[in-house]
Amino acid sequence: MQYVTVRNESLLERNLSRGNLLAFNTLYKEYSGRLYSFAFGYLKSEDESEELVQEVFTIIWEKRADLKEELSFKSFLFTIAFNIIRKHFRTKAHLSDYFKSGLCDDTDVQTAQQVSYDSLYQYITKIIDQLPKRRRGIFMKSRLEGLTIREIAEELKISHKTVENQLTDALKFIRTNLDREYLPAILFFALFVS
Repeated sequence: MQYVTVRNESLLERNLSRGNLLAFNTLYKEYSGRLYSFAFGYLKSEDESEELVQEVFTIIWEKRADLKEELSFKSFLFTIAFNIIRKHFRTKAHLSDYFKSGLCDDTDVQTAQQVSYDSLYQYITKIIDQLPKRRRGIFMKSRLEGLTIREIAEELKISHKTVENQLTDALKFIRTNLDREYLPAILFFALFVS
């Protein structure tokens, strides 16, 4: 697949915002595979991941007139996907299934379901914010934008090994700093961040 350059992407976004179907199809071909991989990493379901890709691009088409050139299309795309995944986990009670799977048999499911996603997200975000700037950036590109190690290395012009080391150190730091008494945060980390 030929990757869309930043300049081409900007032109495609402008054309998409004017309703150009060819620009939409080009962006779809460019990002649908990566978006699917990103979704599958969270959802662990081929069908749900495919549905998410369709839903994200439906939203992109519906909001095409609102696209802003100064914002990265890729970031916009993955932010929409992340919000859909967050909603998915809230509404379909996957945490309950996680508990019932036997992985956490001593936990009170009702208590865990009452914990608000936002407070957990803020708790994890505070820990992530303590990472050194470069490590935090690499971590966010991997976990939020869904970029591969190769893509991050190419974008930042650093070695694959450096990216791997930074991600390993970031995960180790986050795990070490999670409050062991705050079980919902540990589960949130396992489902959304690891």
